[in-house]
Formats: sequence, C-alpha cells, structure tokens
Amino acid sequence: MPPFDTGVMAEVPYDAGVPAGVPFDPGAPALVLRLDRNPFHHGTLGAVRSLGRAGVEVHAVVESAASPVARSRHLRRAHVGPAGPIGPDALVDLLLRVSDRIGRRAVLIAMDDLSAIHTAARAPLLAARFHLPRQPPELPRLLADKAELAALCAAAGIAHPQTAVPSGPAEAADAVRRLGLPLVAKWTRPWLLPAAAGLRSTTLVRSPAAARRLSERAGAAGSRLLLQRYLPDAPDSDWFFHGCFTRGPSGAVCLLGGSGRKELSWPVRTGLTAKGSWQPNPEVEAAALRLVAHVGYRGILDLDFRRDPATGVHQLLDANPRPGAQFRLFTEPGGLDVVRALYLDLTGQRVVSGGGGPGRVFVAENYALLSALVGLRDLPARRSRPPGAVPRAGVETAWYAGDDLRPFLAMTRAWTGRGAAKAAHRLRAAARARRVRARPPSPRTGDAPTP
Repeated sequence: MPPFDTGVMAEVPYDAGVPAGVPFDPGAPALVLRLDRNPFHHGTLGAVRSLGRAGVEVHAVVESAASPVARSRHLRRAHVGPAGPIGPDALVDLLLRVSDRIGRRAVLIAMDDLSAIHTAARAPLLAARFHLPRQPPELPRLLADKAELAALCAAAGIAHPQTAVPSGPAEAADAVRRLGLPLVAKWTRPWLLPAAAGLRSTTLVRSPAAARRLSERAGAAGSRLLLQRYLPDAPDSDWFFHGCFTRGPSGAVCLLGGSGRKELSWPVRTGLTAKGSWQPNPEVEAAALRLVAHVGYRGILDLDFRRDPATGVHQLLDANPRPGAQFRLFTEPGGLDVVRALYLDLTGQRVVSGGGGPGRVFVAENYALLSALVGLRDLPARRSRPPGAVPRAGVETAWYAGDDLRPFLAMTRAWTGRGAAKAAHRLRAAARARRVRARPPSPRTGDAPTP
C-alpha cells in the first residue's frame, strides 16, 4: 500500500501545487467547517492552505471574523458560525445559507467531531448542495463516543484499555477498586460538554472520591462518565494515525495514510500533538485498517494510540471522524494529503499516491513552545529515536508559511494577548489575596470595645 512506504522521501519541495502529470480539477469549491470555537485550531488553517494552493475556491465557517484563519490569502471567504451551541437541524439551515452564498455545490470538509457528527446525521438534506462521504449516518457518532468505541474495539479485536461506564457514584467507586489508581476519566460524548460547566473532556483521577465527584456531574456534562485504565506515559509511547478511506469493490480502500509518533504534546503527556514525526508503525497501521474494515468507514479518520509498557501492545485510545489538527504532517512531496485526497475522491477524481513522506516533522509553534518550557526535563528522553525510526526529512509548521504570513501574525497577536490577559488576571488575584491576608480581623459581634 503506497501510503505505508517506509523509504525516505525524495528531495522534492512541498506545497508545490499539483505534481506534474497528475490531473487535479479544482472546479468544485470547498467549505471547511468547524463549530468548535477555538481560534487557535491550526488544522482548519492547514485545510484552507492545502486546498487553496491546489487552486480550489475555499470557504470556511469560523468562530469570528477576527479568526487567524480568516486572514489566509488562500481563503475566498470566511463565514461566521453561531455564537453558542448548535444542533443538527440548525446546522443544516446554516449550511444552506452558506451554500447560497457560494452558489455551487461544494466539497464539505468537517474539521471537528461535532461538525462530522451533525453533517453525517443530516447528509440526505445536504447532499444536493455538498459533496459528502457516503456512509451510515450514525457512524461518526459511534466512533467519537468513548463508550461505543470501546465496544467497537472489542468486536473488531483491537487492543483498547479496560474501561467501565458507571451508572452513579457507587459504581464509580467500585470501578476504581477494580481498575486501580490512577484512572483516566472521560465524558463519553465530549462534543456535548457545555462551556459553562467548567469540566474537562479528560481528567486524571487519583482517588475514589474524585471519581465519585465526577460521576455526580454527569447531568451537567451531557453524557456518561467513562473510567479507563491508565497507561503510563513513557518515551516514544504515544502514536497516531491519519488516513483517508473510500469504498472499493471488496471493501474499504486507504487512499492515503500513515502513522506518526507524538514527540511533544500540550497539555504535556495528555494533549494534542505539539511536535510529531511521520514514522512507520505496522502495528498501529494494521489496527487502523482493521477498525475501518469492521465499521465500513469512508472519509478522513484520526486515531490516537498509546503503547502499554507492561505488554508492549499499542492500544487505541480515541477515534476522531475527521482530520486531526496535525494532518499536514502526512503530506507527500507533490502536496497530496488526506484533505486533498478526500476532495479528489468526493469529486470523482483519481487519487494517485506518489509515496514518500516518512521522516517528516510537524510543529505547532505555539503549543510546542509551551510544551518544551513546561516539560523541559523530559526533553532528552523524548528526543531519543525508537529502533527503526526514519531519519528527519523536512518540517511542516502549523502557522508560519512564507506564502501566507498573515495568519501567523494574527495568531501571534491573539496568543500573546491572551497570555497577557491571563497574567494580569493572576496578578490581580494575587494582589487581592495579599490584601485579605493583611487586613486586621474584624471584632466579633457582641464584643465589648477596648477601654
């Protein structure tokens, strides 16, 4: 399979447009859709740049007109999304309005779980206006649901950490006794988490009391709590897979795909990929293909794995039915990535993989800086190269691009502004605390005055 070529890539410039001799018709516009209100989602910018450089007319639904993505020279128009939560029917109305502005049937690229779930659920209502992957409407939701994923892994014979879904605080405490501490606590449907709830999608639980308290918040979270056996962090233990799949005569076909190693993350050890490299991992790749074959998935899939140090087996932690933010790591010398592959597939064009790519490095500049500063003591261990690793062969940055500087500058201003606001808030809170400590105690009611 060409995407899993283990050779070192040729010395060919990246982002050179469309490789000579490979047809690419950019006639259909594209809509990059993101409902997550995160202005620092670099994957959205990556999709805009990837398609725009190939000559596609690119539109994007973003959180505000001030989004760094809206500054990209490769974006034809930014369409501001809703200010609050949105359901599938309201999303259909939004997309139909955007389609009217575009004026032609467009390829729809969902960049977050909520977008992928809602558009798949309402695909029949959108098919006349948008090119979408054809698959069971509930499949993206089943993959993104943490409890459903555990069941799918069990049915497909894919390694997955032992989990429990307690029905209440008592069962949560019992799960702690069975699985041991620490535990990873996840809300099964994180896309339903209200921003006002103050809950994180994933939490490391260190006591039975903490598990009980989280279980009591299930109503506020909008979904069930899942407790999962914790796999300890170790050098070179975190891996991911990106692939674009279509349907062939005998089942799923991988148009482009590859495995990568997470070298830095933010938050440290638990979060998104701040720095990663394209490294062949046959075990990870085989598990990804097994999952896709089992569920019949079509489109782009992002999977996260961690190697269990006790057994050496890579266990699947999460499945995301859309591109991961670091998808541009998996870019071939001619510019083909999973977003371009999906565009070609949905518009009836042939996807020609030229091979090459392992050894490339992806860096999300803002998150990599934070991760390196916070986890400085871990860097020597994390820089070690696992046996069989492919040498470095080119770097892809999330924000900086010589042909498209404005998003990088806008991100830098917004990022430093947010950091300054947080620092000012901490200083004010510390000053208030000092004033409270320095204030003399008030006399108690009923105390006689001092003579």
